[in-house]
Amino acid sequence: MSRRKSKAYTDNKGYKRYKNSNKPVHRHVAERKLGRKLERGEVVHHKNRDKQDNRRSNLWVFRNQKKHNKAHRRDKKRYGRW
Repeated sequence: MSRRKSKAYTDNKGYKRYKNSNKPVHRHVAERKLGRKLERGEVVHHKNRDKQDNRRSNLWVFRNQKKHNKAHRRDKKRYGRW
């Protein structure tokens, strides 16, 4: 039985990154979902707040950090945490 080498690792903030490019997996998945590269300043958000869950259906792209922070504040009111 052969083991496949992992193409990704988990960084010190808990996000998966590709070993060959160091690019965050969630940003790559979001770009594939949108069909374009992310623009400067765009922020990818994990809907379920699980940094390891990079399914397309779990990712939102915000235009900027301010709008992303607003989503976190809304979640904090709803769930009592980010």
